[in-house]
Amino acid sequence: MKKQKMFFRMITAAIIRQHSRMLVALLAIAVGATILSGLVTIYYDVPRQMGAQFRNYGANMLLLPAGDNGFDEKAVDTAKNVIKKESLVGAAPYRYESVTINEQPVIAAATDMEGAKAASPYWLINGRWPSAAGEVLVGKELANTLSVKEGGTINVIYEENVGKTSNEDSSIKKENNEGIPFTVAGILETGGSEEEYIFISLPDMAEVTGSSGRLDAVELSISATQEELKAYADKIESVDSSVSPRLVKRVTQSETTVLTKLQALVFLVTAVVLLLTMICVATTMMAVVAERRKEIGLRKALGASDSSIIAEFMGEGLMLGGVGGLLGVVFGFAFAQAVSVNVFNSSINFQPLILPATVIISVAVTGLACLLPVRSATDVDPALVLKGE
Repeated sequence: MKKQKMFFRMITAAIIRQHSRMLVALLAIAVGATILSGLVTIYYDVPRQMGAQFRNYGANMLLLPAGDNGFDEKAVDTAKNVIKKESLVGAAPYRYESVTINEQPVIAAATDMEGAKAASPYWLINGRWPSAAGEVLVGKELANTLSVKEGGTINVIYEENVGKTSNEDSSIKKENNEGIPFTVAGILETGGSEEEYIFISLPDMAEVTGSSGRLDAVELSISATQEELKAYADKIESVDSSVSPRLVKRVTQSETTVLTKLQALVFLVTAVVLLLTMICVATTMMAVVAERRKEIGLRKALGASDSSIIAEFMGEGLMLGGVGGLLGVVFGFAFAQAVSVNVFNSSINFQPLILPATVIISVAVTGLACLLPVRSATDVDPALVLKGE
């Protein structure tokens, strides 16, 4: 124990004596460890952050009927149970019907408004989302065609009821023939085909058509990688043959491409920074060895072995590596947090394994950087040094 304590005091004293050069080496290690821990933290958290950002562009999986008929909400619940709750961002079921408004044929899309809000956060609503029965969203182009505005009223007639009266078919309500009034809660703007539809709730659609239960499609927004999405799709198809899952490739492939390139960039930058750190530490330790040639020569003349000299210099380097690694973990997390807040506008999660990994890598890089300087220290000839040559 006394021997280990003495060894620790020796390398600590040596570092303090050479504080200016050792500080340069420590800063180099700390900077390298900061970049390493920061980028690795970002690397592991980027899929979650990028996934959350890509979810703003809409659904990445569709559930369509496997046959000619649609499917019911029970099939949707079965499919949703396959997906982890924490991964399911939103699920919006859709039922499409042709209706008539102001004697013009219109496509009405019935959906769960809260599900649509979660699955399609990019929708821009001028007004508000429907929150009660008898309220609808009207697409911007359709609103211009019908000359309706937020807060206005429209009469929706189911096309199969047009031209019929209650005498011709007693199952059809007279008010369906005349149209059911709906209040326009908001005008929908997406830049896509949705601007040509009206969106109503599923219960309201059941009232308009006189039937319920059938669905034509479901949009799912899932926080998962492309491989995980494929696994979900295969499992959904295996548990319910009435449903055919389809991945939205333009979303999933774009997400995978961006993540792959970003992760490759993180690896490249980390490798370059670690290489530069190694070069800086090696150069500094070479200068330290050159300045301490007389000390090394005197110790060897007094009988010090090469192994003891190697142990001292390696001890100094490894201590710097450990301290620099610890500093790098702290500053690296602060760096990753700043990047996450400024780029993704959300905080980042600390990965506990980053602490030991960063310290171990910092010590290893410092140890490799010290190999050449330590070898030159053992080559010192005491006779030449003590003669002043």
